[in-house]
Amino acid sequence: MKLKEVFSGIPVVSFSGNKEKIITEISYSSKTVNSGHMFSALKGEKTDGLNFVDEAVSRGAAAILSEQKKPDKFTGNWIQAFDARETLALCSANFFGHPSQNMKTLGITGTKGKTTVSYLIEEILKQAGFKPGLIGTIFYRGPGLSRKAVRTTPEAPDLQRMMKTMLAKGATHNILEISSHSLEMKRPVGIDFDVAIFTNLSGEHLDYHRSMEKYFSSKKKLFSLNRKSMAVINTDDPWGQKLAAQLPGGIITCSLESDTALVYAKQYSFIEKGIELSVKFPAGSLSLSSPLLGKPNIYNILTAVAAALTLKVPLTAIKAGIAELKGVPGRFEKIENPFGFHIFVDYAHTDNPLKNLLETARTLCKGQIILTFGAGGDRDKTKRSRMGKIAGKLSDWTIITSDNPRSEDPLSIISQIEEGIKITGPGKYEIQPDRKTAVKTALSKAKKGDYILIAGKGHEDYQITGNKTIHFDDKEVVREILKDMEAKQLG
Repeated sequence: MKLKEVFSGIPVVSFSGNKEKIITEISYSSKTVNSGHMFSALKGEKTDGLNFVDEAVSRGAAAILSEQKKPDKFTGNWIQAFDARETLALCSANFFGHPSQNMKTLGITGTKGKTTVSYLIEEILKQAGFKPGLIGTIFYRGPGLSRKAVRTTPEAPDLQRMMKTMLAKGATHNILEISSHSLEMKRPVGIDFDVAIFTNLSGEHLDYHRSMEKYFSSKKKLFSLNRKSMAVINTDDPWGQKLAAQLPGGIITCSLESDTALVYAKQYSFIEKGIELSVKFPAGSLSLSSPLLGKPNIYNILTAVAAALTLKVPLTAIKAGIAELKGVPGRFEKIENPFGFHIFVDYAHTDNPLKNLLETARTLCKGQIILTFGAGGDRDKTKRSRMGKIAGKLSDWTIITSDNPRSEDPLSIISQIEEGIKITGPGKYEIQPDRKTAVKTALSKAKKGDYILIAGKGHEDYQITGNKTIHFDDKEVVREILKDMEAKQLG
């Protein structure tokens, strides 16, 4: 594609060089640049892309995109942008041919529930005979695409490239999890969303956003990317109510508590094998059964149903899709065992999700709840004592351990969690910094009928300590310990 076509319709500060130059790819890392690439010199939190321009040129970059003006000695193609990140996103949409315009595209944002809602919608669409793609926290998958996710919402060129790949292989729909970070960094700009979904908002990433208002403001940006998109909003959440009040129209509200919402739960019940739910909407009602567990998943189901109704998916496919999804990796994921324990691995790594996890277990548990969890380093420190308070209040025994301490001292993080648990659960906890030993301790304390909850990492298969990343998968560790326990039991 010619350079002028890459920038078609995009205003820039200045354009120096040959607009007829052929661009073969768009890169944002100098390490991936090859001959003919346009290199986007983005300013990051720790590094500045300008420092890598020489390397990009030496590797064959045909053009440079930057917010800075062209250096006097630079003789190549240089485009100065008003906003380099937004321009990169728009250029990526141009370069890859605006794939989102040729398939139904859904964006899901919110603190919790994004992944489960995306999986539910994916299954509903499959049951309707469509070919959906999914780009989210755990996997990037769809027609012509299958790999583990690197980040929830990839950089703009990667997003557009994956969508183009899936479209070329027959994708009819694309479901994207949209993080607040990506909205701040304008990665989804240039994507035409047919449906924008808001799940909920609670305290997370406040080390980055600094306040709930700023966090909300970031999430809200999804709903202005395409003015023609329909919004699906959980209005039981106070931030959802605020969002709905601020949008001009085109809103599908969903609720578990209010029959004034367009999509609401008329009645529901928790059974040992999941959820029974009756959903009411303007055109009728739908009786649903789901293997998923807990009240948060009712909200996830309502949201997915609302999105599917917005897309005019047949009711039979909605019913079948909800019934078909057995679970989501690392989301209240059960580990089967021969000892009669109920073992679950969950991604809950902030206070509100931890509360939901424990409350869900409490509705099902007839024995004790044994909780193992920690907190990530270099993240919001204020949540740690709150998590401790919740653990002390809602679990019967807690083992505080390490999560991803990153550059922080693991014992310091544990100490901050302990401040909270001392208030609500004195004498009901122990400390075991080594995570594998902590899991082993939890299993050794359990009796038949007890619930063992291992929280914080969920689907993650690594642990970050200092500048080292090692392989660590809670599910693998649990199964390894269970195998040893079986061997000892057999003599």
